[in-house]
Amino acid sequence: MHKPPFFKTSAITRRLLSFGLALSAVAGVAGTAHAADFPERPITLVAPFPAGGAADVLARLLGKTLQDQLGQPVIIENKPGAGTAIGAAYVANAKPDGYTLLISSNSTFTLNPALQTKLSYDAAKGFDAIGIVGSVALAVLVNPKVQATNLQQLVAAAKARPDDFVYGSFGNGTSSNFAGAMFNSATGLKMTHIPYKGSAPLMTDLIGGQIPISFDTVVAASQQLKSGKVRVLAVATAKRSALLPDVPTVAEAGFPGVDMNAWLALVAPRGLPPAVKARLEKALATLMASPDTQEKMKLAGFEPGYAAVADWAGMVTADIAKMKAIAERDQIKVE
Repeated sequence: MHKPPFFKTSAITRRLLSFGLALSAVAGVAGTAHAADFPERPITLVAPFPAGGAADVLARLLGKTLQDQLGQPVIIENKPGAGTAIGAAYVANAKPDGYTLLISSNSTFTLNPALQTKLSYDAAKGFDAIGIVGSVALAVLVNPKVQATNLQQLVAAAKARPDDFVYGSFGNGTSSNFAGAMFNSATGLKMTHIPYKGSAPLMTDLIGGQIPISFDTVVAASQQLKSGKVRVLAVATAKRSALLPDVPTVAEAGFPGVDMNAWLALVAPRGLPPAVKARLEKALATLMASPDTQEKMKLAGFEPGYAAVADWAGMVTADIAKMKAIAERDQIKVE
């Protein structure tokens, strides 16, 4: 009896399928072996802020210790712009092989998404978290020529002469901007917001007297505080900073409702091979447990606080919702 043609086709298909599965198995083994050898070449660590900002300082500090842990050079690459979106999108769209990492703050991961409906990256779904590394307090800074030695005096002066007082931040929609808006709300002031492109130009204008007040990180302000070029009146966090134990919080100064800091995380593009992710997580956990690393972070103005993140998407989504509520209450907008 004559057999229909599909019998031949079916046999060929089975052979091709078996061959394809064999190739896939070989490729899978090769891929696993390759991941186990990670890293085999230099790693790029992107800081989405200009040089001199908190994320840049931390990138250079952690880059050196990561390099020691991983046995390969860690190259720091600054990609500022668009409120950190340029650097974040670059990493989110990079190959998820562990050779491109991002160190950034909640400005990137929760504040931008809270304020912008169209971003070039997905903060919750676009990254694999390697770990939270710590935080940095935001401070209320003034030019030394401002005739106020405490927050009560500053608020009184700003209410008496509102045209003389504006505040600067290191960018629209950043934690610095949120802190300033929350301060306005808590004190009843209506100071105009002047956004800058990073901490460095913000600090330059504060020292030069172009702006009387800024909200900036302790990291960016530390050297200027020591030299007396700027003065700190309060920190914008719920608790005093361990790095400025004698400086009161805004709430302690009589204006509750201001609680804003910048937390920082090391992330990679989503989809890292498990072996690569585990290697990076181990390296970060090891270096963060080092007293030497912790001391260097403290000297640079950071408060070490390592934490592994089991549910990055859930954590980020919850924080975005919280920041959206604050933005609506305090009318924070990105033009």
